[in-house]
Amino acid sequence: MIITDVSKVVSGPNPHHVDARKIYDSPHAMTVVITLQPGESLKKHMTPVDVFFYVLEGTGVVEIGDEKAEVTKDNLVESPARIPHRWINQSTEIFRVLVVKVPKPTEETKLL
Repeated sequence: MIITDVSKVVSGPNPHHVDARKIYDSPHAMTVVITLQPGESLKKHMTPVDVFFYVLEGTGVVEIGDEKAEVTKDNLVESPARIPHRWINQSTEIFRVLVVKVPKPTEETKLL
């Protein structure tokens, strides 16, 4: 059994310059926890694989393709491969999202 204390995982460098902690990495999938402070956002980007997001904490805005929605804790959001998407924290509280990429990407995410 492997147990990871996510609070102790160090945020890695990323093109969005936000707190992004890779908490799971196997040959089959990858999981990251993204924390956006008030006013922070991700740059619009495309992933080469399907992604699903689970909102862990707070309220934020998700844009996927031409759609935009406000989401809150316990919402699950699906994002198909190669569709532009991003996250925005317009609130005054922390916004935290679990990102699961399946299968594990073999290509890099493309910033737009």
